[in-house]
Amino acid sequence: MSIQSSHTASSGQAQLFSPFALRDVAFRNRIALSPMCQYAAHGDGLATDWHLVHYGARAIGGAGLILLEAAAVLANGRISPGDIGLWEDKHILPLQRVTDFINAQGSVAGIQLAHAGRKAATDLPVNGGKPLTAGSGGWPAIGASPEPFGAGYQEPLALDAEGLLSVRKAFSDAAARALAAGFKLIELHMAHGYLLHSFLSPLSNLRTDDYGGSFDSRVRFPLEVASAVRKVWPESLPLLVRISATDWVDGGWDLQQSIRFSSLLKKQGVDLIDVSSGGLLPDAVPPAAPGYQVPFAHAVREQAGMATGAVGLITGAEQAEEVLAAGSADLVFLGRELLRNPQWPLHAASVLGADIDWPVQYARARV
Repeated sequence: MSIQSSHTASSGQAQLFSPFALRDVAFRNRIALSPMCQYAAHGDGLATDWHLVHYGARAIGGAGLILLEAAAVLANGRISPGDIGLWEDKHILPLQRVTDFINAQGSVAGIQLAHAGRKAATDLPVNGGKPLTAGSGGWPAIGASPEPFGAGYQEPLALDAEGLLSVRKAFSDAAARALAAGFKLIELHMAHGYLLHSFLSPLSNLRTDDYGGSFDSRVRFPLEVASAVRKVWPESLPLLVRISATDWVDGGWDLQQSIRFSSLLKKQGVDLIDVSSGGLLPDAVPPAAPGYQVPFAHAVREQAGMATGAVGLITGAEQAEEVLAAGSADLVFLGRELLRNPQWPLHAASVLGADIDWPVQYARARV
């Protein structure tokens, strides 16, 4: 059911509430819900009422882009048994319930496609998130190289030629299912130590074939995945990629490699880089502080000529506005702040003096 608007939208002077477009998809503002796993799927990756209510609430709250959590493209690509999936057609209909509602509220429904790689097969966070063994419900992990993520994690099986082909096809098949489920945007997860990031970093990719060693070889497989997805994803719809701009470890993946990689992704038809960081190694400690990752988004935007999304400890309306005003990013991704406050966009508009639509059902609360 669509919710009618009680006011005529006006962006005013606030860039945060100015319209934005990628290809043929228009966003009502520059606020995006960052993809965050809910660990609430049932029955081998099926979305549930939790997903409908959780994501629907953020759409009602006014975010321009609702980017759903990592959906595994293969069953062995789940982080945990609670991950949603898109590796079978049975996953389409439960997700379509979610996209129908999101799109009806004026938000854009997007989904992140992912494979957990060597970080797969862990328990739910509520249970401690420890690696699962075969006897406790786990499954075999795959990776760029047979290097475990950390202590207690299984040694992943290094992908051979057949395995690489299987994963590429899984990503493109999942993209086709995402389209059938009503999504208007896809983000490929190439960050946080998961499978595609593990190919990029020299700390996790120790291969000696055409997919390891030099920069060009390490980026080969992620670029092949992007190309395969772009071929099945309609030209009218945008494709995003999330990267970790740095591993926060000397000798690892870094900003300059991220800029070069982003330029190559642009040639593959990628429209925006969602710039995060870290996640490859369990003992790497990023210098977390408000907006600490924004300079990475700025550098990629300026030097690769790509639209970017900024993410990481962005919590206030004025802070988000400054990110855009400084030319650091085109979208602002909010994670924990939108968990805390689904109506953050409505409150931010009030702070910034932007006159935006409110759902008529909530009009009595508008001051």
